[in-house]
Amino acid sequence: MALRRVTIDAVPLLVRSAGVKNYLYYWIQHLRRESRTLDFRLFPFLNDTSFLDHESSIADPITTKMRLGLLFFLNRIPNDVAGWVDPDTNLFHACKLLYPPRRAALTATIHDLTCWLLPETHSPDNVAADKLFAERIFKRADALIAVSEATRQDAIRILHVPPGKIHVIHHGIAAPFFEVTPAGADAVRARHHLTRPYLLFVGTIEPRKNVDRLLNAYQSLPQATRDEFDLILAGPPGWAHSETMARLRNPTPGIRYLGYVAEQDLPALFAAATAFVYPSLYEGFGFPIAQAMAAGTPVITSNISALPEIAGGAALLIDPQSEASLRDAIQQMLTSSSLREQSIAQGRANARRFSWRDCALKSLRFFEEAAG
Repeated sequence: MALRRVTIDAVPLLVRSAGVKNYLYYWIQHLRRESRTLDFRLFPFLNDTSFLDHESSIADPITTKMRLGLLFFLNRIPNDVAGWVDPDTNLFHACKLLYPPRRAALTATIHDLTCWLLPETHSPDNVAADKLFAERIFKRADALIAVSEATRQDAIRILHVPPGKIHVIHHGIAAPFFEVTPAGADAVRARHHLTRPYLLFVGTIEPRKNVDRLLNAYQSLPQATRDEFDLILAGPPGWAHSETMARLRNPTPGIRYLGYVAEQDLPALFAAATAFVYPSLYEGFGFPIAQAMAAGTPVITSNISALPEIAGGAALLIDPQSEASLRDAIQQMLTSSSLREQSIAQGRANARRFSWRDCALKSLRFFEEAAG
């Protein structure tokens, strides 16, 4: 049977989310743009994806509550309600629904394996939910997308997924990150009262992002470096330790926490930074380092998980467990203009590898093969 309709489980668009929401928002837009034959529907009965706000739903409050209530109901007991409601769906791409239509081909995206590798950095509920989803969806799926080769290898090793079942399709980077003007960067600096050169971190404040070690590394820099460069942290509070949030809300001199920064301000916030630092303990992809490179900002990041793969040789890599390694890399990047210039040139070239159009075209081929 020819593939006609693909339904994508888009529940993360209804909740507070970072990387997965970013992925779904741009992925769905480009899938619809690049396909001339497929009808793309969104579960649970969504359609509009006209704006991206990581902190709020794409739908109004009543619609959001109704759709999330429906998901809760459908996930309580085995059922095929989604299949009865939309019998024309040939392929269902799962994200949160545990009982997808039985008559459709089933696919899903593996974003990371942190709940297996670093369970202590997640809440017990998150770990349980991810493991249940893996059992119900990953093991049953006809084919799976991994967002990096590192994630694919983790899934093969940890979940024992057959290698031929997992296809690597990298994320894309949105066009505004490549298009920041000096005037745009100045405007964002003024809006956020960024009066001095700064080292930037962007990410949800959670244990996996290694924020405490970053704060320690910055505070251990020579005084002359701290007098010249601030450390700016942007991102919503996640499941951070209370001690971490206390340090951010009552920072020492030179450190500022902006909280959540709207998507439209991020490209210029990256572009205006002297350097970007991302000492994460594990990433399935690592959106911020690719976004920083696209915006022309030198990058310091970890030498583990998918981060070297995404950095593509254009970043200064550090051991994220070593405060000294992180401190020395920050000092080197902030004080060496030649290193920054080299990193900027290599980073811009590397970032061009990540195109949403390319991601969509590869995904369309993936869907056709999975349905066949």
